[in-house]
Amino acid sequence: MINTRRNSCRGSISGNSGPATNCRYEVSTSARRRSLSEGPARRRGSSCAYSVFGPPSDDYASSLKQTIFTITIRFMLAVDLWISKKLGVCACEGSSWGGIRPLVRLVEISGHGIPWFIGTLYSLLRGETIAEKEIMLNLAFALLLDLLLVRVVKRFVRRRVPPQTRSDIFSSFFVERYSFPSGHASRAAMCARFILVRLADTTAMRVLVLGWAVAVSLSRLLLARHYVTDVGFGLAMGYCQYSVVERLWVTRDRLLDLLLTLLGRLAGIITYITELCIR
Repeated sequence: MINTRRNSCRGSISGNSGPATNCRYEVSTSARRRSLSEGPARRRGSSCAYSVFGPPSDDYASSLKQTIFTITIRFMLAVDLWISKKLGVCACEGSSWGGIRPLVRLVEISGHGIPWFIGTLYSLLRGETIAEKEIMLNLAFALLLDLLLVRVVKRFVRRRVPPQTRSDIFSSFFVERYSFPSGHASRAAMCARFILVRLADTTAMRVLVLGWAVAVSLSRLLLARHYVTDVGFGLAMGYCQYSVVERLWVTRDRLLDLLLTLLGRLAGIITYITELCIR
């Protein structure tokens, strides 16, 4: 259409100037209309460019935060794995410190749950005073609480033990499949705090108890039984467990009330069953 008008304008320009002026006006008007019709398209194109190169959306920001968090966690786990591998100098007989492996194993056994349960029950039965029996009773309760909580967390996290432990024949019978958190570390921290608060009365004994807790925790790393994060979380967990034991401390009077309540409910159940049998 515009080309036709331009041709007509050229023909009119060769004749006179009046029609040429009208043709220029028509050409300028058509050009203005074309620019107006193309305006929204250009605006749409510019808005699309802004949406591409403009500020990020909320979904993009959240995905970026998740990516950074994932990278941070993976980096920390890699550092944990590297440090744990460097500390496992007694993992086997051929390790760099394999000569002291029997001694480290002895320290490991001192933090096992079985010796602690046997010693606590023996002290509870052979206690001479009510105060001693009360302390041993609460220590047994603390050991049961530690065993239960560690087992629950291990089943929930399901972190496998280091590969050096899986290849150890001794560990296949005495070490669990999951490593997080360290049961030895949590038990050492809980028992150490229990003894420091309830039993330790001299500075030498406090130093000995703290040294034992550190040695047990370190033995888990030297023998490559756990990772560093397993031991660290186990120590924090055991330290907090004593606060729970302190709050739920079972005294002689409370124990008697509990036993009387249980015996009363048991008697009620027996009476109810007897009445049902008679009817």
